[in-house]
Amino acid sequence: MRSGAKVAIVGGVFVLVAGGLSYGAYNVLSGDGSGGIGSTSAPATVKTGPPDAKEIAATSKAFFAAWSTGNGPGAAQLTNNPVEAEPVLTGYSAEAHIEHVVITPGPAVGAKVPYTVKGTVSFEGQSKPLSYSSELTVVRGQTTHKPLVDWQPTVVHPKLAKGTTLVTGESSSPEIEAVDRNGVVLSPDTYPSLGPVIATLRKKYGEKAGGTPGIETWIKGADEATPDITLLTLAKGKPGKVQTTIDANVQAAAEKAVKQFSGASVVAVRPSTGAIRAIANNPATEFNVALEGAQAPGSTMKIVTAAMLLERGVATANGAVECPVEATWRSRTFHNLNNFSLPDGSTFTQTFANSCNTGFIKLIDEVHDDSALAKEAKEVFGIGLDWKTGVTTRDGSVPEEVGGEAAAQYIGQGTIQMNVLNMASITATAHTGTFIQPVIVPLDLDGRMPAKASRSLPTSVVQQLNTMMRATASWGTAAKAMGSIDGDKGAKTGSAEVDGQGTSNSWFTGFRNDLAAAGVVQSGGHGGDAAGPVVAAVLGAG
Repeated sequence: MRSGAKVAIVGGVFVLVAGGLSYGAYNVLSGDGSGGIGSTSAPATVKTGPPDAKEIAATSKAFFAAWSTGNGPGAAQLTNNPVEAEPVLTGYSAEAHIEHVVITPGPAVGAKVPYTVKGTVSFEGQSKPLSYSSELTVVRGQTTHKPLVDWQPTVVHPKLAKGTTLVTGESSSPEIEAVDRNGVVLSPDTYPSLGPVIATLRKKYGEKAGGTPGIETWIKGADEATPDITLLTLAKGKPGKVQTTIDANVQAAAEKAVKQFSGASVVAVRPSTGAIRAIANNPATEFNVALEGAQAPGSTMKIVTAAMLLERGVATANGAVECPVEATWRSRTFHNLNNFSLPDGSTFTQTFANSCNTGFIKLIDEVHDDSALAKEAKEVFGIGLDWKTGVTTRDGSVPEEVGGEAAAQYIGQGTIQMNVLNMASITATAHTGTFIQPVIVPLDLDGRMPAKASRSLPTSVVQQLNTMMRATASWGTAAKAMGSIDGDKGAKTGSAEVDGQGTSNSWFTGFRNDLAAAGVVQSGGHGGDAAGPVVAAVLGAG
């Protein structure tokens, strides 16, 4: 029995007292309370359906009692997956060195039981308190029909995931001091969105930066690509310095901007160099939506579509393009937002600036190549290439499609997958005409070879594309959001419905001088209404 727990015999029943709570002992091996030695009682009735309140209370208390005293095997037998639960629960004391554990449950909400955990982490003469909150759910066993804890790694710690482990010891990599391009220290406390970025940089470049490891409690990633999550520092090591391309002023503006909306993400990139100036998410979680997300980007994708149509001579910025209320391509009908149309004789610039879906669909007949957009995205804009940014990123996808699915891609729907890093890079490429792969640490830090597109846009196409984006920012759908931005500016709005959601995701991308930025707000509606102000705030800070 671990220290901090007391045992007493009360009326022949084994009772554990821990943290002010009394837990009745349970038959861990059989999991039921029916019968005993010499018992002649009838077999218990098999219960079905969800556990009742008494079963939930008894099961959770028994589980807490076993866990808090370091009885990992016993606690695991009270779950519906003891094979996976046992090493995690046993490792809590054996690998993470957490002792004197007190678990305090709160009132159950249905089958869910919230609780707080307090303990002490001790390792090689160093110790510190650890506390956090989590919850578990009690379910009916499928074969035993007994109430059991529904096993999830989050039962032990809310940041644990399948394949990850809780460890205390000398840190797996030395700490780093990440700094911005001007030497300003980038602390996750000040810039919370950079937390997972700094964790990845530490894992990749900690040793190279010359630091020394400390003693920590951390969640070890499931694989080499997954950064560790530090939970507690018992003894600090010496951090090594890693310079990034982030601009602290732009990052601060990005952090503030995404707080306007839940589910907001934004990235800023310098078109002339590919340097990433800011990355922000709300909420700021271990999964970096801005860099690793994958969703249809809506009409912001029309930047790539327009470049392809201009390159192929199908359209020109001042050439006339039809924009009816609806257009059909191979039995698939497309509409404009609120069923608007433009007068006959409207130009391609007007079609682009007003985000006319049907105008783009009407031009498909003249392309004669269903894979044209996929080729343009890869060959010119670097989408789908293996980007070596210095951290984990998802680099966009435009699969080759046919028929109506290919048409949907023209307006950023269908099978296209992007995140805001991808869209900021697309905007940067459109602005300069040449894809320069984004980076967050210098390439020469580890000799990375950047992804390279096979060709640049012709000068005439770059000029027309910038004219169209400037028009969108000046008097088109992006005018309201970009109204306060001075300098050379251009933009494109977008909205995209995913999986039939009621309100579309809001997308917006734009440039101001030598800074490009893209943003998304989940279920934010029109691009100019939610994502627009987020991007404008970031561009204004640059």
